[in-house]
Amino acid sequence: VNVFLRKIAVTAASSPAVEITQQGESLSIKTSTSVRTTHVSFTVGQSFSETTVDGRPCTSVPKWETDSKISCEQTLQKGDGPKTAWTRELTNDGELILV
Repeated sequence: VNVFLRKIAVTAASSPAVEITQQGESLSIKTSTSVRTTHVSFTVGQSFSETTVDGRPCTSVPKWETDSKISCEQTLQKGDGPKTAWTRELTNDGELILV
């Protein structure tokens, strides 16, 4: 992956606007930055395909860490690269944070 693209992605991802909706175990996460907006829908506990913030296709597996914290491990579908993950947590005052 282009180093320049990766640096832009990391900078943009440092302060995203995130909107999460839930219906049972199915979640939908919309993440908006100054560079782009992504939308992903999935069911907790089931693997799904998505694209990392820098454009690499991956397989993701989301799971609940606690009642208010979800994490997701991402494995690249092709090529070598670092294993990535994301975590979101809802705080006691209702604020959604990227952990």
